[in-house]
Amino acid sequence: MFIKQPLDEFLGLQYERVEENRIKVTLPIQPLYVNSVGVVHGGIISSLADVAMCNVIAANEDGTQRVVTTDLNVTFLKGAKGEYLIAHAHVFKQGRTLTHAECSIYDDQEKLVTKAKAILFNS
Repeated sequence: MFIKQPLDEFLGLQYERVEENRIKVTLPIQPLYVNSVGVVHGGIISSLADVAMCNVIAANEDGTQRVVTTDLNVTFLKGAKGEYLIAHAHVFKQGRTLTHAECSIYDDQEKLVTKAKAILFNS
């Protein structure tokens, strides 16, 4: 089960669980998301990475998230353009109170545009 929140509907996010600790999130690019340089705004990309990593940990039965972000690091490697972006997120270390996750975001040409890491608090 994935987190149910209005931001997902606003962004048009589409989720797919690949493995227990891996998910894929697709973001269709809308003109509203493009900045004055002609690439997807960094805030949209950061939100995609954050939401993807938080959703690796399955939501509870009510669709409420079970982790919150305490630290987020986003590295932009290339301007993001095209029809959509795909985030691949996974957990690489899960402890009692903290979960460490990573995310790679690709454009529709399968070019890596962003890498992100997060430390999530297990609530």
